Parts: sequence; C-alpha cells; structure tokens
Amino acid sequence: MNYDAIENEHGLRHDPFKAIVSPRPISWISTLDAEGRANLAPYSFFNAVSDNPHIVMFSSIGWKHSVANVEATSEFVCNLATHALRDQMNESSAPFEAGVSEFEKTGLTLVASSVVKPPRVGEAPIALECRHLQTIRLEDVEGKFADRWMVLGQVVSIYIDNAVIHDGLIDITELCPLARFGYRDYSVVYEVFQMVRPAGGGGEKSGAA
Repeated sequence: MNYDAIENEHGLRHDPFKAIVSPRPISWISTLDAEGRANLAPYSFFNAVSDNPHIVMFSSIGWKHSVANVEATSEFVCNLATHALRDQMNESSAPFEAGVSEFEKTGLTLVASSVVKPPRVGEAPIALECRHLQTIRLEDVEGKFADRWMVLGQVVSIYIDNAVIHDGLIDITELCPLARFGYRDYSVVYEVFQMVRPAGGGGEKSGAA
C-alpha cells in the first residue's frame, strides 16, 4: 500500500505511523512545578540527539505538566522505564490534575538528584539529570503550528545502579528497558547481538551509529 501521509487516509483500523517508527525508548520525565511539587510522566517520543555534549529530547502531545514545569524551573530528569516498573510507568500516564504527585499515586520513591532539583525515581536503575536548553513548538510543511512541543535538555549528571554494570559496561539485558511500539504494544530487551563497523573508506558515513 501507499498513502498520502499528510491527509493520513490509510484505510487501516489505526494510524500505523507509531508502529512504523519503533521501537522507541520510554523516558520517565520527573519535574517540579513552580511551587516545588513533583510530577512524573512517561514519554515515548524521546531520544538522545547528541553525545558531545550529551543532549536529549522529549516531545509532548499538548502543553502538558512536564513541559510547563520545565519552562518554569529549567530542569528535569529522564528516568529509565524498565520491565519491572511497567505497571507504575503505565499508572503514571493517567491524566492527574496539576499538583498531584504521580510518585505518591504509584508508590514510587522520590530520591534527591545530584545536581538538579527535580527528584529521580528511586526504583529506576538509570537517571539522566538535565538542564533545559530550549522548547520548540513543532510546525508542518505549510508553517502551521501543531500542538506538539519538543523539549531539549543537556545532561549534567548521570546515575547508574552499579548492579547493571558488568566488566565496565552497562548490561542492557540486566536493565530490561521498555520499548514502545504503536497501538498498545510494548516490548522489552532481553537479548542483544554485536556487529563491528567496517574499517577504512576515508571518511565518516552519514547517519552512522
């Protein structure tokens, strides 16, 4: 099949876009509002966009509490959502009112971060402490603004549970991070394989990992 992605007339039961662009890592964003109240929400439109400096982004459908809190306080934490924490992650996605703590609703532990004010999730094995760089309101090819907001932050401190470090490397199969697909589908990493990039050629290839 082939269809106009702008008109989005695919004829399927559900929009396949998020199923196509997958798997996507899930970042559990913890923030504080202007009054110092904690918020926690998962985002699957998330990824790293630079390794030097370390920069991550998450994108929100609508001006939600996470985006508003980052704008107000300029800090956030990306906590790793894992298979063991899948139920709490899902519970924290409920549309709670502003000021309601998802930490309390899900029974998760607030742990003080190292250099930023928002707490990290105590049960999460990895947390990226971030300072806000910019928030971009997305627009389409016609210049029409969408109710979509991309938040960029620089990682200023990283927490890693020593239990997931083996032989000086993070063991991804020990972490079992969650991955988001389309529809209601998720997956988890239990197995990995390795490949060595080809040597030579005289230059870097665009888009290489």
